[in-house]
Amino acid sequence: MKNSVKEITPNILKAFASQLKGKLILPTDLDYNETRKVYNGMIDKHPGVFAMCQDADDVIAAVNFGRDNNVLVAIRGGGHNGAGLGVCNDGLVIDLSGIKFVNVDTSNNTVKVGGGNIWNEVDEVTHSHGLAVPSGMISTTGVGGLTLGGGIGYLTRKYGLTIDNLLEAEMVLADGTFVTVNATKNTDLFWAIRGGGGNFGVITSFTFQAHPVNMLMGGPTLWPIERVEEIMAWYDSFIQEAPEDLNGFISTMVIPESPFPAELHNKKFCGIVWCYTGDPDRFDSIFKPVLDRNPIFAHVGEMPYPALQTMFDGFFPAGLQWYWRADFFNELDANIRAQHLKFGTAIPTVLSQMHLYPITGAASRVGAEDTPWAYRDAKYAGVYLGVDIDPKNASKITDWCKSYYEALHPYSAGGAYSNFMMDEGQDRIKASYRHNYDRLVAIKSKYDPENFFRVNQNIRPS
Repeated sequence: MKNSVKEITPNILKAFASQLKGKLILPTDLDYNETRKVYNGMIDKHPGVFAMCQDADDVIAAVNFGRDNNVLVAIRGGGHNGAGLGVCNDGLVIDLSGIKFVNVDTSNNTVKVGGGNIWNEVDEVTHSHGLAVPSGMISTTGVGGLTLGGGIGYLTRKYGLTIDNLLEAEMVLADGTFVTVNATKNTDLFWAIRGGGGNFGVITSFTFQAHPVNMLMGGPTLWPIERVEEIMAWYDSFIQEAPEDLNGFISTMVIPESPFPAELHNKKFCGIVWCYTGDPDRFDSIFKPVLDRNPIFAHVGEMPYPALQTMFDGFFPAGLQWYWRADFFNELDANIRAQHLKFGTAIPTVLSQMHLYPITGAASRVGAEDTPWAYRDAKYAGVYLGVDIDPKNASKITDWCKSYYEALHPYSAGGAYSNFMMDEGQDRIKASYRHNYDRLVAIKSKYDPENFFRVNQNIRPS
């Protein structure tokens, strides 16, 4: 049984604070309530103490404090986790937001990033060198959480998942040991962290392979929601055969009031957001089949990669109410398309939506056992996003998400992308790691037999 931080004596807390370059934040501090906020405004947890770490030594001290005092510990990087797994009640939050650096090595196009960085900080530096690391779709997401879960984004078809571009990490284990993991050092841990979440330690730095991405063609196309079955059927065949330079996720959505044209506001649509990184001279011919479907809105043009990454940030500031459910899909058959029409026409709030992300191309060529990501054979990662500014609508968006999920789960591949999951129980976690779960359990049992790192999509030791 875990202790509450309230049971820890003031002298022990004082000794802990003296070991840190960063500071402790307690419930009595003026900045406590602001500090405990995370991206999802639906999460309202009250940790016993925050350790605001500045470097790996601070993390080691915090891990040792949590372990020695039998305190529940959560690890927070960017704080974007939908289920709020970066914070916990009564325990210790090891906050990494002070561990930030982005160092680019242009001799081999690698990037070393701090465990507390968010992606727009990385994109700003890499873009100045004409490079990018495959990441997600919202630039305010934390590097650590997105990477450890897998990392689906605009560059997935061209360059793979974020984990497919992870070369090395430095991490603190449950016993306080600081280790480097890569293809030749601590290879079992290196395998486990590439999709196994935060189960194995606290990552204080990541080293990624970056790729030459500078200007690209990107932006949304929209069709009336009544055409979603038709567009989804066409998209399913088109995106699978398209050059890997072209990516696009398909969505059901409501268009908010700005900056889209007024005639689109508050109406429901089937949308596709595109990203093309190939030869600009070939774009018009490659994209012609899209325009041949007669979208009622098409705003696709040349832009810097960070502009696409930040395109939707303004719609989703921190503090909104969020509820997520998700599944992988191997196909988009008529039954699936009919459900998207049904739930797409019943979107409950302006910001609620559904996304289907292609995970074909480069991501699909990695072996199903080469990383914990077990669904290399799936075509899509789907997610239902209930989002609203008003806490009074929390049940409305949650019910819509759950109903959407329940209608489509029977047609799914069985598991889901862990970064899109709420706290859904152990069977759901096992289904999402599939044939790789037992190997993850063995590594967890070796490095964290007491399940010290348990506030996550938890791999339970044997």
